[in-house]
Amino acid sequence: MSTRPRIADVARRAGVSVTTVSHTFSGNGVVAAETRERVRAAAHELGYRPDVLAQGLRRNRLSVLALVARPLDRIAPDQLTGVDYFLRLAGAAAMAALDAGYCLMLVGDPARDDAPSAALAAEGILLTEPTLDDPLIDLCERIGTPCVTVGLPPRDDGTWDDDAPGHVGIETERLTVDVLEHLVAAGAREIAFLAADERDEWSLRSVEVYRRWCAARGMPARVVRHVDSIGVEAGRDAVDRWFPPGSVPGVDGAPDALFCLAAAPAVGAVARLRELGHEVPGAVRIAVGSDAEEARAADLTAVDLQPEELARRAVTTLIATLRGTDPPALPPGVGRLVPRGSTAY
Repeated sequence: MSTRPRIADVARRAGVSVTTVSHTFSGNGVVAAETRERVRAAAHELGYRPDVLAQGLRRNRLSVLALVARPLDRIAPDQLTGVDYFLRLAGAAAMAALDAGYCLMLVGDPARDDAPSAALAAEGILLTEPTLDDPLIDLCERIGTPCVTVGLPPRDDGTWDDDAPGHVGIETERLTVDVLEHLVAAGAREIAFLAADERDEWSLRSVEVYRRWCAARGMPARVVRHVDSIGVEAGRDAVDRWFPPGSVPGVDGAPDALFCLAAAPAVGAVARLRELGHEVPGAVRIAVGSDAEEARAADLTAVDLQPEELARRAVTTLIATLRGTDPPALPPGVGRLVPRGSTAY
């Protein structure tokens, strides 16, 4: 499949620098007439078109911030009730930006070939759920656009740098342990974990914390990573794997508690458990890693990641970077466990 030509492709075809191509189309700098013609001919041959809007925004500094919530790219509209974390974060980020004299655009990943180039016209970018080897972080570094992330991308060696600049922490370690300890306090002896098959911090690091926690207590770690990490069927499939016919929760390897990162799989797990004759919370306790309307409606214990506060912190940090001032001190403690009926004891 062909990809959209980039300015570097034009420069290569014309035998000039990227700066020369940029000056040819922006009118900045001095470019010889013959060189301009060669650049324009190369652009025409490749089908390259400069983005006039992006150029204008960069020159005029219209105080625009861009928000990239990468998981929204793979979520269907009818699934948004299960991931209202992103809707809450986007709304709060927009209000925080407005209060500071900026406007906020919700955009697709500008690092993708099919992304509108106007997204890169923003003065700064907010990125939620950065992934391993995140291409947008690399792109922002190359073009000099400030970027603040909500959550961390893992380092090359798979570890995490909680003191890294340019990010707002989501406290994965503390919140994961809070959920596990709550399940134990509710009577759980064997906890299984339904995780997302993704490469962001919440998906990867929560599993790491869970495995360490289990090892420290001599508890077997049971992890299922599901590709459809936010769908109801993910929970049903996991229950069928963990609870074979005739199994008894907490006996012979069947868990008596489930930790599901997203709400919809937890709802599916509850339905399937009850079909199998296992009561929730009587026989199996369930907790969710990200609160949502589906979790509240089903009375499921969940983690409120407090996305509004994360958004405010991210916007404040990004604007401080743009203005050349020190970012604000960000004390820990964002995110809390909300106990509900699914872990009652």
